[in-house]
Amino acid sequence: MPDTTFRDLHRPGQPFLLANAWDAGSARMLEALGAEAIGTSSAAHAFTLGRPDMGHVTRDEALAHAQSLVAAVNLPVSGDFENGFGEAPETCAETVRLSAEAGLAGISIEDTALPDAAPYAFDLAVDRIRAAAAAARALPRDFVLVARADGVLNGQYDLDEALRRIAAYQATGADCVYIPFTSGFEHVARICAAVSVPVNILVAGDMARHNRAAFAAAGAARLSLGSSLARTTHRMIHDLAQQMFDDGSFTGLADHGISGKRIDALLARIP
Repeated sequence: MPDTTFRDLHRPGQPFLLANAWDAGSARMLEALGAEAIGTSSAAHAFTLGRPDMGHVTRDEALAHAQSLVAAVNLPVSGDFENGFGEAPETCAETVRLSAEAGLAGISIEDTALPDAAPYAFDLAVDRIRAAAAAARALPRDFVLVARADGVLNGQYDLDEALRRIAAYQATGADCVYIPFTSGFEHVARICAAVSVPVNILVAGDMARHNRAAFAAAGAARLSLGSSLARTTHRMIHDLAQQMFDDGSFTGLADHGISGKRIDALLARIP
């Protein structure tokens, strides 16, 4: 029987936290602190390479990065693989196959025609998920395909269109669906009720002001951080660097630091 550990975490009304990491160290820390699964973050990975988000990382780079996280932890790892690294449905299918070979438990594919913010036309977007789902079902191991409708987040289409898209993605074989947005908690229950497959919700922006119990009551099955944790880390770098370089003060380093011994313990997976 195939290992369905990652799939089994997806329970509507009992959401687990997909903890998005950006390197082996952050992944191991999150594992030691209680994560049940790790996700990559396309934006956070791009930041580590000194690049902006959205379409600036190659598939080979993303696969190598994901493989390093798989090797670092004893948890399922899911890849945030942007638009599948190409427009053609066949490219999305190949990305699924390569992701499985890299040891990933699943990936997400969005409907944005990167590096632009415009979405793929509806029929093409559906064909891309159909091809990816067929590739996933043909694998010798279990693989969770998440289909993303990113037009709301990118300001390209409204929620009604996003709901139309996730319904079609479900019909073509997506295992989980995802409409990223950062405000409007009242939409969560509507999205979860629109499909019968598990729904991922992005915990970012104003959505981070709500707790896990609230997301559970709305029917969410999975909560992902995206680049939220990485951006919080970068906010700390930004603010402390400004304090040091502009004011000549280093008090923030004393106020916000964590001991090296504590980090060492977490990297050794000591709770």
